[in-house]
Amino acid sequence: MEIKAFTLAEVLITLGIIGIVAAMTLPVLITSNKNKQLETGLKRSYSLIQQALEMYQAETGERLKADGSLAHLELAPKLKKYFKVVKDCGYAYSTDPENLKGCVPARSDSSTGLYKTFNGKADMNMWFLDDIQYILNDGSILFFENSNASLTRLYISVDVNGFGQRPNRLGQDLFIFQLDKNGKLLPMGVKNSDYYDVNDRYCSVTSSYNMNGAGCTYKALIEKDYFNKLPK
Repeated sequence: MEIKAFTLAEVLITLGIIGIVAAMTLPVLITSNKNKQLETGLKRSYSLIQQALEMYQAETGERLKADGSLAHLELAPKLKKYFKVVKDCGYAYSTDPENLKGCVPARSDSSTGLYKTFNGKADMNMWFLDDIQYILNDGSILFFENSNASLTRLYISVDVNGFGQRPNRLGQDLFIFQLDKNGKLLPMGVKNSDYYDVNDRYCSVTSSYNMNGAGCTYKALIEKDYFNKLPK
């Protein structure tokens, strides 16, 4: 009786082909999985911020608004108890490079290189990340921009996967939301937000502007393939 079997050479060739296919497809799968995590993190963070604002209103009977009613650094403490904060990093701004503060340092020249812009062509300007920082139990970081009342600028930014995880880019894992004068939470980049531009100046694959990516939040929430088309 004749028994048929693969030769050693045939087995090795087959394993080699499998290895080549795996080497070609594995990076794609890993990238796809990371992008999905970023997308899920953004949606989760958006929901958490929205819920915190709604719980504050339900408890106090008032809405937090960018109408000049909030003093400098007043926004974050009002919302803190509605988040699961594991570390309060405090006020991060410093004019002294030798005495940087916060979990993610920010300083007056704003060019720390800790975060890059959307396309990675420039260091992000850090000026919106210094007015109190909170690390949450899911590893994300909230950054508050609560300038003095005369500027009426209230931003809440979030690094959805934490500062210790890449890509650390504006519009890729770091996203900005804005509270308007009526207390509505706007994904930055939507019409009527500060970083809206009809020509996508603030969410561009080519711009070297140091806030390129600030206007990507809205697109990241509504465009189905946004995270699969992130610039390298």
